[in-house]
Amino acid sequence: MRPVTEREIRASFVNCSKGEAKRLAVPRDLATWPWDDLDFLGWRDPAAPDRAYLVTESGDELVGVALRRATPPAGIARSNLCSLCLTTHSGGGVSLMTARKTGKEGQQGNSVGSYFCTDLACSLYLRGKKKVASGERIRESLTLEEQIDRAKTKLAAFLAKVTA
Repeated sequence: MRPVTEREIRASFVNCSKGEAKRLAVPRDLATWPWDDLDFLGWRDPAAPDRAYLVTESGDELVGVALRRATPPAGIARSNLCSLCLTTHSGGGVSLMTARKTGKEGQQGNSVGSYFCTDLACSLYLRGKKKVASGERIRESLTLEEQIDRAKTKLAAFLAKVTA
């Protein structure tokens, strides 16, 4: 992913108002992010742990979505699998993230969801740049490039559901 600015990030959001995009917490350390290793920019709001944000390139444009992290069920800690990078995490390492749909459906409260790494560091897990605290990456016969392509395809499919 190419490096992006705070202004570009705020302008990219498709499922929230301009006012909401203006108020959301953008990482202050964008210059230090490992852009060459990112397929998308994802982060959680440090002041509101149930909020997360994801920005990715779609053609020549940036597309950003505001996400909500579902409250994990109480009880036994389970291992879960991220639907993008297929990394297994135990405990709260994978969360159901929901995004309000765009347009009239979004205004009616409709949303779509998927299971993502809670820290949204899927690109780094794929490349082995970040290790799983407890859990593991599935051993695959696909090359790294094929795994990255699959993750990008799955993310594009999720975004298509948000904007449909």
